Amino acid sequence: MASITIRNLEDDVKTALRVRAANNGRSMEEEARQILKTAISKPENRVKLGDSIHRRFAVFGGFDLDLPEREPMPEPPRFD
Repeated sequence: MASITIRNLEDDVKTALRVRAANNGRSMEEEARQILKTAISKPENRVKLGDSIHRRFAVFGGFDLDLPEREPMPEPPRFD
């Protein structure tokens, strides 16, 4: 197994890592390993929500909406 050294780590980051590790019942080293594993792992079949919705409704075809003309924004209330 490989090892790495992280230089110039801010004190508040190290403290947060120590607290997070303690909350999870792990050493700081194990907590850092878990964070790195999570950060680089990618779910294999991750589907974007927009793509999923598009596929579901694509069979119905498209349509145009009659949108009303935009009106100017009203003046905000004054509290003088």
